[in-house]
Amino acid sequence: MTSKNGRSPSRPARGESAGTHQTARVLAVRPDASVGGVIAALRREMRESTQAVYVVEEDGRFLGRVLLGRLLASPDAEKISEILEDVPFRAHPDEDQEKIANRAVRHGLAEVPVVDSAGKFVGVITAKSLLGILYHEHTEDIHLLAGIRREAIQAREAIEAPPARRMRHRLPWLLVGLAGSAIATLVVSHFELLIKECVSLAFFVPGLVYLADAIGTQTEAITIRGLSVSRLSFRQLFVHEAGSGFLIGGVLALAAFPLIGFSLSNFDIAAAVSLSLFAASAIASSIGLLFPWILSRLGQDPALGSGPLATVIQDVLSLVVYFTITSLWLG
Repeated sequence: MTSKNGRSPSRPARGESAGTHQTARVLAVRPDASVGGVIAALRREMRESTQAVYVVEEDGRFLGRVLLGRLLASPDAEKISEILEDVPFRAHPDEDQEKIANRAVRHGLAEVPVVDSAGKFVGVITAKSLLGILYHEHTEDIHLLAGIRREAIQAREAIEAPPARRMRHRLPWLLVGLAGSAIATLVVSHFELLIKECVSLAFFVPGLVYLADAIGTQTEAITIRGLSVSRLSFRQLFVHEAGSGFLIGGVLALAAFPLIGFSLSNFDIAAAVSLSLFAASAIASSIGLLFPWILSRLGQDPALGSGPLATVIQDVLSLVVYFTITSLWLG
C-alpha cells in the first residue's frame, strides 16, 4: 500500500492541460491489499479524493479503482483485486482540459485518473477541478462569442477593467464588423435601381438581417458546446442543423407572407420577401455550424471569432440572397 503526496489542483486557465489540475494526494494501493487495511489507511490521512481508492501495480501501472461506497460495503478480509473496477477512460497529463471535462461528463465520472505514456498512475483530476474547468470554459466561450479577446476571458476582469483595456479587448472583432458593414453597403448599392423602383423592399432589410443573425447565433451556441460532447459525425450534425434551418425558415416564411401581403396589398413582394427569409434562415443555420467546425478542425477554439465573423458573413449573404431573389421574382 502506498500513499502519494503532491500539489493541489491549481486554478483553471485557458490552454492548460490535465497535468495542471491533477493532484497526487489520493490513496494508491496494491491489488493484493485488504479492504480493512485500506480503510485504516484512509482514516490516518486526509486525501483530496473523496470518490475512490486507486489501484496500481508495484511498478506504478494503473489498474483501476474501488469506489468508497463499494469499499465500505466489503468485508475487511476481502482483497482489493476482487472488488476492483475499470475506469471508462484515463487522461494524459498533456491532454486538453476541456476535452477531459467533457468526456468525464459523458461517461458520468466525478473524478478522472491521470496516467503517463507508460500507463503509470500520476494523479487524479478531482470533481472540484472538473467543475472549475467547465465553469471556466463556459465563461470563455460566452466572451469569445461576444467578440471579446482571449486576454479578457475572466468575467470579473471583463466587467471591472478600465475603459481603455475594455476597448482593446473588444475592438478587434468590431473592426472586422466594420469591414463587413462596408461590404454590405456595397451589396445594397449594387441594387440601387431595384430599391428606387420598389422602395418598400428597403423596409424588410433590418428584419431579414436580424432574423438571420439570431438563427446563426443560436446555431453557433449549440454547435460550440455540441462539438465537444456529441458522438455524431459532422455529416450527421450538418444534416440535422440544415434541416432545422429549413424548418425554421419555412415557418417564418409562412408567418411573414400573409402579414406582408395584407399590409402592403402586394402579394408579389410578400412572396419574394418570404422566399428570401426562407433561404437566409437556411444559410445562417449552415454557417453557424460550419464556422465553429472549421475552427475546431484548424486546432483553434471554436468560439474564437465564430460569432463576429459568422455574423458578418451572414449579413452579407442575407442581403445578396434577398436582393437577388426579389430582383428575379419582381423583374
